[in-house]
Amino acid sequence: MDGTGDQTESRIQKIRAWAGLLVVGVGDLAIAAAAIWGVTHVAGSEAVAVLTSAFTAISAMTTAYFGIRAATNAAQAGGVQPLAPLGPLSAPPAAPPPPGRATTTGP
Repeated sequence: MDGTGDQTESRIQKIRAWAGLLVVGVGDLAIAAAAIWGVTHVAGSEAVAVLTSAFTAISAMTTAYFGIRAATNAAQAGGVQPLAPLGPLSAPPAAPPPPGRATTTGP
């Protein structure tokens, strides 16, 4: 192998990272623009509510992106394989009999 596949995979990962960052950045700017518009058109405590919700949305979206990205990078660097799906669930093993008298049937 000449390593071309590794270079292609690396390039794809860089494009995905930049595209994700671009989407998050544009989303953050859209939320900020909506918050600015909302603050200029409302008064008092409603403006505080608009700013609070905008800050929460921007924080959640940005944190989620970087958290997912960090987990993906860690998994790829460690060579971790994704978990296999679980098979059908079965009943748990039977509990052992309680200590004490032995019960027997018969004479």
